[in-house]
Amino acid sequence: MHTDADRCVRAVQSKDARFDGWFYTAVLTTRIYCRPSCPVVPPKPENMSFYPSAAACQQEGFRACKRCRPDSSPGSPEWNQRADLVARAMRLIGDGVVDREGVPGLAARLGYSTRQVERQLLAELGAGPLALARAQRAQTARLLIETTPLPMAEIAFAAGFASIRTFNDTVREVFALAPGELRERAPKARRGASTPGALSLRLPFRAPLNPDNLFGHLIATAVPGVEEWRDGAYRRTLRLPYGHGVVALTPAPDHIACRLSLTDLRDLTIAISRCRRMLDLDADPVAVDGQLSADPLLAPLVAKAPGRRVPRTVDEAEFAVRAVLGQQVSTAAARTHAARLVTAHGEPVDDPEGGLTHLFPAPEALAALDPEALALPRSRRTTLTTLVRHLADGSLRLGVESGWQEARARLTELPGFGPWTVEVIAMRALGDPDAFLPTDLGIRRAAEELGLPHTPAALTQRAAAWRPWRAYAVQYLWATGDHPVNTIPGTPATPGPPA
Repeated sequence: MHTDADRCVRAVQSKDARFDGWFYTAVLTTRIYCRPSCPVVPPKPENMSFYPSAAACQQEGFRACKRCRPDSSPGSPEWNQRADLVARAMRLIGDGVVDREGVPGLAARLGYSTRQVERQLLAELGAGPLALARAQRAQTARLLIETTPLPMAEIAFAAGFASIRTFNDTVREVFALAPGELRERAPKARRGASTPGALSLRLPFRAPLNPDNLFGHLIATAVPGVEEWRDGAYRRTLRLPYGHGVVALTPAPDHIACRLSLTDLRDLTIAISRCRRMLDLDADPVAVDGQLSADPLLAPLVAKAPGRRVPRTVDEAEFAVRAVLGQQVSTAAARTHAARLVTAHGEPVDDPEGGLTHLFPAPEALAALDPEALALPRSRRTTLTTLVRHLADGSLRLGVESGWQEARARLTELPGFGPWTVEVIAMRALGDPDAFLPTDLGIRRAAEELGLPHTPAALTQRAAAWRPWRAYAVQYLWATGDHPVNTIPGTPATPGPPA
């Protein structure tokens, strides 16, 4: 979008928050860069220049605006609706791969040469992987400076900087303030964290956001010991590169409140990225709902509760295992099967607030399980053990770097993986916004009640008009049913339209 100057100027002049994260406005006279919704008086159009990323702005010598804080914008929805090289690279950078494995590690995961990855990122985003990772480190550093009382040396290494000097230089260059000055400017209430490794922050999103099915689905399918709903917050354990964490997520009108307890603060960026991905916070609901509303039979559903998101996951392998456990059984039965695996093979953790006890078992831990110990039909035991074996030995990769069609093909080759299981993994684990479940019983019932075709082939043909947002259409169709996944405990259900 940043190449359409006229459209960008209109967005800036109208302070349209929908475009935050899509592009950044650099002001040539002040040498600062802003989000489109910056509250200050818009500069003259001839003094504006537009960039696709904060890193590109920083590369050109612009500093972040102190008013609109462009580093805290929602992420670009581009990376969640595409599966090409650039999109997969951006998801991996968000997951901290460059900081942990360097650019060669990033390229190896993508299956391209380092030069090819750098060239494509530079062409589309105006910055290479190192610059993009540096911008992310600066954002993490600012968050830790403003929300924790940690010493600056600890913050520097927790944010991923190799030295305190590099940390100081980067913060001054990006924010035009020394680290100590950033902390002094932060409201005292935001600096109240007293427990090392624990902090509270706000996760922004593009409005509207309907939390009912998003949190309702996570709560209704929560695995005891790994997830829970307590005091208005969805809580779960996180398996992270340097340790583990516990997150509590609470929906609010204009943000998601996030409370994180980490055993190692180096995992902060990764934890935030995975929580945002699980809640689909970088989605563009205006674009999604606009296209779905063009169908006269879907339009009333969208108008009644706009902004539905696709509930995803923080661990793709975990979700694949749970999808197999949920084949042809009720939600309660799937939770019971998963809870047994957690108790027998999960890694115990300490929850500072109590209630959560384990990490969901990694594929390596499940690869050695005795099939006879599983209270499952024999065919499903074979499906589960084959899946975890392939995940454990690396012959099947389900992660942010996965190509959606390639992953579908690999899953289809495994015994017991039919269209429903493959598509639900594509939708909720891989994040494909166009994944579709025409064979799902709930979808077929909703389609019949609404007057849509309800046979899989006919419904698939009708759903072609909903592309590339069919996964969101699934959420609206599911929401017509009377099921716990559609409501947050303690809130009234939103009734579906009359049949």
